[in-house]
This record gives sequence, structure tokens and C-alpha cells, in this order.
Amino acid sequence: MCDLHDHHEQSTSTTEADPAIAASASADRTASNYEAPTGLARDSPAKTAALEWIKDHSDRITGLNSEIWENAELSLREWNSSLAEATFLEQAGFDVEFGTAGFPTAFTATFSHGTDGPVLGFSGEYDALPGLSQHKGVGHHDPREYIHDPFAPSYGPGHGCGHSALGTAAAAAAAAVAQAARQHGLPVTVKFFGSTAEEMLIGKTYAVSRGVYDGLDAFLDWHPSTSNATGWGSHTAMAAVTFTFLGVAGHGGTPLGNKSALDAAVMMATMSEFLREESLAASGRLHWVINNGGDIPNVTPEIAEISYYVREGSPARVQVLLDKVVAVAEAAAKASQTKVRHRVTSACWNQLPSRSFAELMHDNMRQIGAPEFSGEAHELAMKLQESLGLPQKGMHAEVAELTAPNPVFMGGGSTDVADISWNVPTVSMGAALAPIGTKMHTWSTASCAAAAPGQAAVLAAAKYLAATAVDLLTQPERLKAIKDEFEERTQGIEWKTALPDGYEPPMYEPPAWFLEKTGQTWPPKNITWPPQRVVSQEKFSSLGPELTPQT
Repeated sequence: MCDLHDHHEQSTSTTEADPAIAASASADRTASNYEAPTGLARDSPAKTAALEWIKDHSDRITGLNSEIWENAELSLREWNSSLAEATFLEQAGFDVEFGTAGFPTAFTATFSHGTDGPVLGFSGEYDALPGLSQHKGVGHHDPREYIHDPFAPSYGPGHGCGHSALGTAAAAAAAAVAQAARQHGLPVTVKFFGSTAEEMLIGKTYAVSRGVYDGLDAFLDWHPSTSNATGWGSHTAMAAVTFTFLGVAGHGGTPLGNKSALDAAVMMATMSEFLREESLAASGRLHWVINNGGDIPNVTPEIAEISYYVREGSPARVQVLLDKVVAVAEAAAKASQTKVRHRVTSACWNQLPSRSFAELMHDNMRQIGAPEFSGEAHELAMKLQESLGLPQKGMHAEVAELTAPNPVFMGGGSTDVADISWNVPTVSMGAALAPIGTKMHTWSTASCAAAAPGQAAVLAAAKYLAATAVDLLTQPERLKAIKDEFEERTQGIEWKTALPDGYEPPMYEPPAWFLEKTGQTWPPKNITWPPQRVVSQEKFSSLGPELTPQT
């Protein structure tokens, strides 16, 4: 009894002391008898026009999804994918400007009609993930791009998080709202933000810190999922950090005096696992990958890098856990006699939810209905489930009930949309693109993203987003309620970027043809180019004085 009481007191005081947690929680999180309101989403000629536009342009929409899926371009290098999405919006009457926040593949597309209307933002992403290449619509693991190497075979990139569909549905919704505004004389400014590197949580976190999202009245977001649902729960805050160990190379057959940077990275990985028992709460996550560990066994690795994602319920809790990870790195460097440096590559807040926005979105989802999955979609889903050892339940073919968040925050994923949510009222929802029981960041999701399941999801998501946005235009009282809730939740809290002082985002130099086509020059003013080289200057370690020969 005493232990339980102590734990309760500790968790309560933590919530009260941490404004990011307190703002994202509320008394209604514990409402066990919560019932979602109805009648919030209303039919209107403008909404009908928006939904009809999506229906009439379904081939163009699904075609864009397929094109971006085929490109499968990695974060910060989405040259063809960003152009495809920008062209789609230009054809819908938007003005497009590339180079948002200095990122070559980020762009802002703007449509305005009338004066004094609200400014609505849509979120578009189009980056793929490494190693998740997969043939479209195939029910077993079959990489589309297999990279042969007799010592290190691998797979190419693939849309294992469904961002081909994410950016496409958001662009279609933005275009549909623009058409509805034109057709029915609704004053509005629609801004579509083509964002780079969501998988690395870089694009939006930095853009928010540069004021890119200032002036919005509401922001609409979605993400591919295994279900059709929305809510007002939060996500974890996160810091992404890469540790670079520097040693001294030498022949593996004569290793004495060499300093292995890989040894340091392995020691760090091992020691960080010991944080899990006493230093990692249920709300936290700690995961890592050695992204540079050497090339061949007979050369002692002189440089090694290990990258961590450190997640917790708020930026303050992330920092506490991150400090412990940094201490582990320093201990590994000392033990291996190497040098270590670290750099934060991205950092974001936990998401600030909006109950009133989620309720409006859910009512639209409920009225529109679940994605129209064909027999082909369910068949593919069941083949994938069989291949993965899961129950063969097919696709999620209903709209999930809206429920209050779990009063106990148990952690999970992160999103760079979170930083936007502290600056403008934001809603997020998911539409089923992957089979029940599967996960994002898998080859099975890549199989679905531009096949029958994904094409049904992309059209449904576009409808959910567009319908909800139109309600904000035709029912100004809904927008006011959403903004009032936002003001109440953020009262007394000043958002400040979690990125460190002097942060420069990582970038790749674009090909000349891309710069010419998008009207950009290189480098942007906000980064140092070329970047500083990372070169070891370490010396061989000493074994002490020469031993006297035995006589």
C-alpha cells in the first residue's frame, strides 16, 4: 500500500511540474463513459463539391500515389517525388515555391480565394525508408530492388510507412478544398507544406523553428495505419542523436596499439541496454543502430557511428534520458581510448492534442465511411498476414469508435507534426493502408501502399481531410471552438524548439537538373557548405616500456 501511494504521489507531482505533459493531458482522459458527439459534420454544397472533385479525379490521385511509390526516394533526397506532388498542386491552381526552410525538396503551395478567410494548412510527406523495397501487391517478401554484395547483401528503399499515399491524399484534399472555395465563393487560404525527411523527424521540426507555419488557423494531418481512426492522444517527444567514435586504424593481424572505434560503439550499445531496468519508464523508448562499423575485418575500424532515438513523454524527460545515454558514450570512449563526439540530428516535442478537432474529424469519418476495400485488397491483406504468421483478418473495413485516451501514457512513436501542434490547432487521423495486425516500417506495408489497399486508403483519407476542412469554412463556430481549446491548453506555456542552439539541419547537395527545375541555388544560406570533415587525429595507444628479454 505504501509503495503504491508513493508512486501515485510521484507521478502526480511530475505531471504538475511538466507543462508539456500537463497541457497534453486533461481530466476527460479518464472518461470511461465517453461518447463521441454526432451532428458536428454537416452536409453542404461546398462539401459535396470537394468530395465530388476527389471522386472525379480519382485516377489522377491514385496515379500520383503510384508515381511516388515507384520513386521510393530517401529522406532529404526526394527529388522526383517532391516535383510530382508540386506539379499536381500547380495543376490545381496553387502557387508553388521550393526551398522551404532551406530544404531543397521542401516546398510550400498556396491557394487563396477572397479575403479575410481562415488559413488552413495540410501536411504532405513523400520520403521512403531504407531496406524496405518490395514488389507491389505481392503477399510474401519479394524485394523489388535487391542489392547483390557477396559480403553484405541488402535491399533498396521502399514506402514501408506509406508516405507515397500520405502526401498524395493531403495534396488531393487541399486541391478539393480549393475547388470547393472557388465554386461556392468561400474565402480561404489553403497552404500545403511539402515536407522532407519525416522519417528522420527533421523537416518540420526545423521549419517550425524558422516560422514556416506561422499564421495558420488550423492544421490537418493524417498518416497511413492499420485502422481507420482518430483521437486526441499524444505522441512521445524525441531526440535523434548520432555518436561518432574516432580511433586509429591498423592491420587486424597485428592489432596491438590499434584503437577500434567499433569496439567503442559496441560497448556503448551494450552499456545503454543496462539503462532499461532503472532508467527507462514505460513511457520511454530507446533504440539504436550502428550505421558505420567498418568495412573489412583486417582493418581496425578508425571511425564508427551509432545513432539513437531517445523518446519520452515530454522534452524535459527526453533530456534526462539523453543525458544518461551521453554519459554511456563518454564511458565507452574512455574504456576504448577513443574520442567521441555527438550531434543532435533532430528533436521534437510530444504532440498537443485537440479533442474538439478530433471529434469533428471523427464525425466526418463516420459519415463518409471506411475505405472501399475490394476483394483484391482483402486477398492481398490475408496473404501478407499468412506470410507474417498473423490471423488472416484482412483489412480494417470500418471506422473505429472515438474513445478517450488511456489515462496512463504508455509511450510509442513520435512525429515532427508535434511541433506544429504547439503553434496551431492540429488534428491527426489514420486510414487503413496496411492489414490488421501488421505494423508500419515493414516490407508488407510497402507491398500495400500503392496496391489495392493503399489506393482505397488514399481516396478515403483525402475525403476525410477535405470534408473536415470544409466544415471549418462553413461552420466558423467549429473553428472558434477548436481555437479556444488550443488557447486554453497552451495557456502559460511558451513553446521553444527542442533543437540545440546553433543547429544546422543535415542536407544533401541536389543534382543540377533539380536546382534548375525548381529555381533554387546551392547552398542555402542557413547551412555551412561544404560541411566540416570528420577525420581522426588519434595516436596509437602505448603498451608501456619495452619488456627486458628473459635470460
